[in-house]
Amino acid sequence: MSTSPAPDEVPSAPGVSREALKRVERAAGGMATRSVALMDERLPWFRSLPPDQRSWVTLVAQAGIAGYVPWALRAPSDLRLTGLVFGTAPRELLRVVSLRQTVELVRVAIDIAEEHIPAEGRTPAESAALRESLLRYSREIAFSAAAVYAAAAETRGAWDARVEAAVVDGIVRGEDPDTLTSRSAALDWDANRRVAVIAGSTAATGDRTTVVSAVSDWAGRHGLAAMAGIQGSRLVVVLGVVETVPDDVADLFAPGPVVIGPVEPGLAGAVHSAAEALAGLRVTAAWPGAPRPVPSGSLLAERALAADLTAVDRLRTQIFQPMAQAATPLLETLDAYLAHGSSLEPAARSLFVHANTMRYRLHKIAEVTGRDPWNPRDLQILHTASILGRLD
Repeated sequence: MSTSPAPDEVPSAPGVSREALKRVERAAGGMATRSVALMDERLPWFRSLPPDQRSWVTLVAQAGIAGYVPWALRAPSDLRLTGLVFGTAPRELLRVVSLRQTVELVRVAIDIAEEHIPAEGRTPAESAALRESLLRYSREIAFSAAAVYAAAAETRGAWDARVEAAVVDGIVRGEDPDTLTSRSAALDWDANRRVAVIAGSTAATGDRTTVVSAVSDWAGRHGLAAMAGIQGSRLVVVLGVVETVPDDVADLFAPGPVVIGPVEPGLAGAVHSAAEALAGLRVTAAWPGAPRPVPSGSLLAERALAADLTAVDRLRTQIFQPMAQAATPLLETLDAYLAHGSSLEPAARSLFVHANTMRYRLHKIAEVTGRDPWNPRDLQILHTASILGRLD
């Protein structure tokens, strides 16, 4: 003689007799078999699964249908469906079957259950109670599936964040490109894409996850790939770019200077771009009016004054030498232009040339160096390069 459950242990399927649940239990195996056959018929992606993965899905389907009876005998406060149904599946199944595909599987299994389980009732009222409890059970199954995938996504997200931070740190420290490529592959990062590294400040008390997520969201809106890392109060963003870096990248950083390294190919280029961006960031205090963001190449003069040997070498080889080696007397032209306060007519008279000749030579300086003598910042860099070149 069976005993009634205590008031606080009311079963999850009121109105359903234990005899009906026993009949459902006996029919569960056949329903599971029919569910798998229907999945094979309706779902092309299921048919294409390897045998081991099909067996995983079959186990979940069987557990889902067989789990109805234990669920129906439990109190609503003690459902534990996640372990009851999805505990039979290995962790790898989450990477093989997406949440959308899981919903399709659940729908097929519930269709079979709705077709057969209510028929196990001996009275119309009991059949209706079985149908109603099955509806609640399918809802709990759906919630449990969502919880499983949400937990997996959180775990994956945390792991991805750690790998991403390690890759960015490796780029900043100048690690071997092969090592960086191996790590970034776990993030589906194209190691050959063109990249630029941007550096600036982040709030020292800011939440790292929030900052990195903001970078990811911003990049997604621009259709770009991005990795971010926080190092103390400094935020470093590695941005996959098509042509140029969007100007609103500065919005990702806390107030203060933001420096953009040059666009370079691949992760080896990212190492160089990061070195340039961080070198520029270290000297931004010398240019209070710098734009935000500012290219690292615009800070070559400040970097040279701060004993940055890389900047000194670039000023000599990329700016001074092209002027010194030109057939036209470009260094003499620059000297005269500087000596007369960037005034073209007096500079031309001091060289005994026409003003148009002076203009031609200044344009030639811009052509061979990439620096515009009419731009005060570029003129400062040209002046610094001419000093360093002559000191060499």
